[in-house]
Amino acid sequence: MGYIEQNLMPAERVIYRASLHWATFVGPALVTGIGIILLPLTSLGGEDTAGAACFGWGLLLLGIASGLSAATMYFTTEFAVTDKRVIAKTGLLRRQSLELLLSKVESISVSQPIMRRIFNYGTITVTGTGGTKGLFKSIREPLELRRQVQTQIS
Repeated sequence: MGYIEQNLMPAERVIYRASLHWATFVGPALVTGIGIILLPLTSLGGEDTAGAACFGWGLLLLGIASGLSAATMYFTTEFAVTDKRVIAKTGLLRRQSLELLLSKVESISVSQPIMRRIFNYGTITVTGTGGTKGLFKSIREPLELRRQVQTQIS
């Protein structure tokens, strides 16, 4: 049972769920790939390859660490629209959550540069009355999420 199910009010039901986009893993995959490519080049011999070997191993370890971080973020982020609230939770050890009644939502803005529009993901900013603000990056289908919130408000 996830965070959202544990924190539903009586008779509250989930209308829509959002998740992070797979693009979260692109950066770590590229860094890991470059590290893997550099490692065989170091076995060609010569004195100049020691630096390349250290750099290759460094990139490989950095890619793996950032991949683990991205996977943790991907699997611990929950975002839902219910018939009463917008609920969002990110993080495992350092948790950030937002639970905002639909009547208190002032705006939901979507930021999607061209590449993110092509791959259909973006950053959502939920602003509530009283200055409450939540920023959530790499959300899959952000326009649909915004539409679902607006549908529930109206």
